[in-house]
Amino acid sequence: MTNPVLLFDGVCNLCNGVVQFVIRHDPAGRFRFAALQSEAGQALLQQCGLSTTQFDSFVYVKDGQFYTESTAALRVARDMGGAWALLWALMIFPRFIRDAIYRLVARNRYRVFGKQDACMIPTPELKSRFL
Repeated sequence: MTNPVLLFDGVCNLCNGVVQFVIRHDPAGRFRFAALQSEAGQALLQQCGLSTTQFDSFVYVKDGQFYTESTAALRVARDMGGAWALLWALMIFPRFIRDAIYRLVARNRYRVFGKQDACMIPTPELKSRFL
């Protein structure tokens, strides 16, 4: 089994914060990461049949399946384990409601959290976790 991969908007401060959060709560190093804008991210997006120009959703790739928007976020939380797995209970809400909230945050993420001029460059210690 390969490691699950979280694709994220590499210039988004909120998205980079989420990646750092997942790294801190994944001491076993199970998760891998790639910016949507990176070569690896673009290749995975193409494999999943997703847009290679729209960077408004996390994409979670696990066991040959891909998940986007709220489902991606909740699956990551579940797979992190511990108390974070309790967020999986939010799946009881219909996807159209969950995704509407996700899209609201996504649309405003640069305005509220800001953005960087370039994608995050991982530290040497974390480089092996990035594709």
